[in-house]
Amino acid sequence: MPRFFIELSYKGTQYAGFQIQKNANSIQAELEKALTVFFKIPFVLTCSSRTDAGVHALQNFFHVELEIVLSPALLTKSVYNINAILPGDIVVKRIYQVPNELHSRFSAVQREYQYFIYQQKDPFNQDKAYYYPYSLDLNLLQQAAAILLTYQDFNSFSKRNTQVKSFICNIAVSKWEQHKDGFVYTVKANRFLRGMVRGSRYNA
Repeated sequence: MPRFFIELSYKGTQYAGFQIQKNANSIQAELEKALTVFFKIPFVLTCSSRTDAGVHALQNFFHVELEIVLSPALLTKSVYNINAILPGDIVVKRIYQVPNELHSRFSAVQREYQYFIYQQKDPFNQDKAYYYPYSLDLNLLQQAAAILLTYQDFNSFSKRNTQVKSFICNIAVSKWEQHKDGFVYTVKANRFLRGMVRGSRYNA
C-alpha cells in the first residue's frame, strides 16, 4: 500500500502528549479522529516520537498506509478540509506520498528541542516559556550546555522502565543564546531517550 507522511504543527498545552494514550487526549487521537471523519475510513497513525504533556511543535510527523488513491491535487484539498475539522491548536501543513521504506520515526536524521526563558513578565509567553526575572550568566550556561557534547551514553538521563536497547545518543548541538526578551536553549541530536531532555536541563 502507498505510504504517506503527514506534517503538522501544534500547540500542546491542552494535550497529554503527541502519541495516543488510553486515558488522556493527545495530538494523535485528535488527528486520527479528524482523518476518520473526512475520509470515512478508520485511521491508525505511526508517530515519529513521543513528547511530554504540554510540548509544542513547529514540525512533527506521522506516517500511514492508505489503500485509497490520492493525487497531489486531492491531497492539497484534503489538507484544507482536515484542518477545518481539527481543533484550532493543531494544523496539518501537508500530506505527501513517500517511498514505502521511509518511516516517520526510524528514518529521522535529527530531532531538535528548544526551551525558552523570558525575563520580562508577558502573558503571551506564560505557556510557552519559563519566567525567570533574575540575572543569568550566559557564559556559565554555555559551559553547562557544552558538557553534554562530551557524552554519548545517556542512561542516567533516561526514565526508568524504558524499552530501548541502547542509551547512545549523538548530540550535535547543545547551546544557549541570548535574545532581546530572554534566553533560548537549543539541543539537537540523532535521537533522544524518554525524559532525556528535561533530565539534561536539571542535571547539567
